[in-house]
Amino acid sequence: MACTTILVGKNASYDGSTMIARNDDSGSGHFTAKKFVVVKPEELPAVYQSVISHVQIPLPGAGQAMRMTAMPNAVAGKGIWAASGVNAVNVGMTATETITSNPRVLGADPLVVYQPAQGDQPEVPGGIGEEDIVYLVLPYICSARQGVERLGRLLETYGTYEMNGIAFQDVHEIWWLETIGGHHWMARRVPDDSYVVMPNQLGIDSFDFADAAGAQENYMCSADLKEFVDKYHLDLSLDGEFNPRDAFGSHDDSDHVYNTPRAWFMLRYLNPNTWAWDGPDADYTPRSDDLPWCMVPERKVTPEDVKYLLSSHYQGTPYDPYAAYGDQKSKGAYRSIGINRNDFMALIQMRPDVPEDFRAVEWIAYASNAFNTMVPFYANVDTTPAYLACTTGEVSTDSFYWVSRMIAAMADAAYGKSIFHIERYEEAVLSATRALLHEYDEKQRSAFDPAARAALRTEANEAIAKALKARAADTLDKVLFELSCNMKNAYSRSDA
Repeated sequence: MACTTILVGKNASYDGSTMIARNDDSGSGHFTAKKFVVVKPEELPAVYQSVISHVQIPLPGAGQAMRMTAMPNAVAGKGIWAASGVNAVNVGMTATETITSNPRVLGADPLVVYQPAQGDQPEVPGGIGEEDIVYLVLPYICSARQGVERLGRLLETYGTYEMNGIAFQDVHEIWWLETIGGHHWMARRVPDDSYVVMPNQLGIDSFDFADAAGAQENYMCSADLKEFVDKYHLDLSLDGEFNPRDAFGSHDDSDHVYNTPRAWFMLRYLNPNTWAWDGPDADYTPRSDDLPWCMVPERKVTPEDVKYLLSSHYQGTPYDPYAAYGDQKSKGAYRSIGINRNDFMALIQMRPDVPEDFRAVEWIAYASNAFNTMVPFYANVDTTPAYLACTTGEVSTDSFYWVSRMIAAMADAAYGKSIFHIERYEEAVLSATRALLHEYDEKQRSAFDPAARAALRTEANEAIAKALKARAADTLDKVLFELSCNMKNAYSRSDA
């Protein structure tokens, strides 16, 4: 899937939280309805079977699985695609960010692709992919580091049919794993004082093989990765400083339209004064192949910053497709982050200053981020509000997903008259739901019975969903009015 990821280390965030966030985008030509649900241990099978690759994988036995939240596809048929979630011990995960590679890597370690039966030849299962990864990993790990280790073992054992990046988090740290060819992988710990931006490219730009083979403080990888690099002459450095992006990634012309401009905009927003981003003397441009994988921000990062970036369409630059200023020839030159094909956004926040049972908060948005709002929900729950969980393939105003899709399509079609409704909608929802989160944080601090606190979390999520639904309906009414007034058969004279 075409996606965009942002990771924020605990010392780079506004409140000491680790934060991982990702836009999940449909491929071109379709949209994927999503829902926010809880997956309980008893719902996990003894043997998992992938719909796409047909691979069968035994899962850990009874008593080893944990409850998790998930964002699966709302319409059955193409697999689960759990996508993003938090488990019962406050480990978060988002998977996957589709990334790029090159023929040198894929020729040395080919992807493990499903081969259907032909004649007397039986089918050959493929490896694991985005459809499977959260479901196979998140219920069984107790830390971000364990997530890297479990997924690494699965990749080495079963392989993969696609290149992906996966984020794991707990309250202490964030790890980012990238697959390399069919069976290899590497992972790097996000520095606590930094943030990471990932726009559908292999991103890690430095790697310490000595640490990965020893203490593994900041790096991990498949056991034979160094030998793999040496055997197939993948290291392209002239100075001895190994750059994984050069070795394993791509620098295609399409990257300079589809991928690197997104990283450039996000870095430019969070570090406006660190480098020159614009003009003939810019240090970095939308076409730069050497944009940093991680940077220390110029100020602490908030969830609202993350949402703004994952909704962005190059505002304030000549590349904004909605711009009514500047050189119109550059409008829409680059692939925006907030596009029509956003299915959902999930930002997982692990708050260090609250008790463990209500530490994890999931901020969720559906449909095109340029025209939606995100909403916080407690993750340590047994059920989720119907407004976010009831999505089906049928369009309905009882579904937050479908309401968000309608708001986005209408607001886009009458952008000039509707955008201020979207701005007010987002601010109103964020303000109201943040207030509810503060209120229920305090209620839980005052409740000493774990069952009472659990009931408060469910009550809070329902209250947040109720407030959201009222504001979403009001916004839908407003943008429908603006678009209706803009119809081609409009006529201003009233009946006499």
